[in-house]
Amino acid sequence: MTSIADIPHFPLAAVVGADELKLALCLTAIDPKIGGVLIEGPRGMAKSTLARGLADLLASGQFVTLPLGATEERLVGTLDLDAALGEGRAQFSPGVLAKADGGVLYVDEVNLLADHLVDLLLDVAASGVNLVERDGISHRHSARFVLIGTMNPEEGELRPQLLDRFGLNVALSGQTLPAERSQIIRRRLDFDSDPQGFCAQWQPQQEQLQQRCQQARVLLAQIELDDRALQAISERCFAAGVDGLRADLVWLRAARAHTAWRGAQAIEEQDIEAVAEFALRHRRRNSQANEQNSQTPAPQNNQAAAEKPDNAQGQWGELPAQAIATGQRLEVPSWPKKP
Repeated sequence: MTSIADIPHFPLAAVVGADELKLALCLTAIDPKIGGVLIEGPRGMAKSTLARGLADLLASGQFVTLPLGATEERLVGTLDLDAALGEGRAQFSPGVLAKADGGVLYVDEVNLLADHLVDLLLDVAASGVNLVERDGISHRHSARFVLIGTMNPEEGELRPQLLDRFGLNVALSGQTLPAERSQIIRRRLDFDSDPQGFCAQWQPQQEQLQQRCQQARVLLAQIELDDRALQAISERCFAAGVDGLRADLVWLRAARAHTAWRGAQAIEEQDIEAVAEFALRHRRRNSQANEQNSQTPAPQNNQAAAEKPDNAQGQWGELPAQAIATGQRLEVPSWPKKP
């Protein structure tokens, strides 16, 4: 009997387009401490196909999906108190986090997940450790995985605090050029008709991608997180008006991973630039440009505007106040009378 694990899935190397997303996924595979990737885009953009393809680049190849409607116990695991009291040891039933250790944890429609579960998920993704506590009994286990979350912004947004905790953010456009569309459909039809044959055809490219990621992981520890790169990144984070310091750290780690991806020894400007939008897109303050515009005086087009008093702002269309002598009749303009 064929198990689910034996069923081939679409190789990442065969995915048409989506180059930015493929790069972001590879960078998180090289350095999971980046904090995962949040993918935004409409339905039908192969988000799950790309995330599943990433698992092939990791040593374990493990790919775990968090089910919709999952409870906290399903996510973190459970402790059997009866066994702890009777046998003097904590009996732990692993949850999704334990099963994802060493692989990819995929959360579809993460924006529809309860906020406290997203918080918990991101905490474990950042620390690499899951701690379960209940009535004075605790269990700790390794949970090092690459976190991939997807969302359709039309179905609801994530709170800014949660957005910030995803390392990288990539947005997919729903508009695909006709030539790419037909190529995507053709490859999908070829895969559906003969999955094994299709994967065998793309095996050389897939192995090259695996080897490149593996070599980059080995090289990563040799690349210094130098002060020069950090200063350049911090200045740009400040200019972008991002809150907190997570953007600086994530950007620096992603730039180092990109350096390793290139096979270089030191972070350069091209590495910083290559990952800039990944790190800033979901952290950049949208109101920054408006704030700058509001602080710049509007140009005056005529002498009358230049002489307009400060207290006249917001009273567009009103006539200036005039003194009226007592007993003087005030003529108020009226609509023309009918003939």
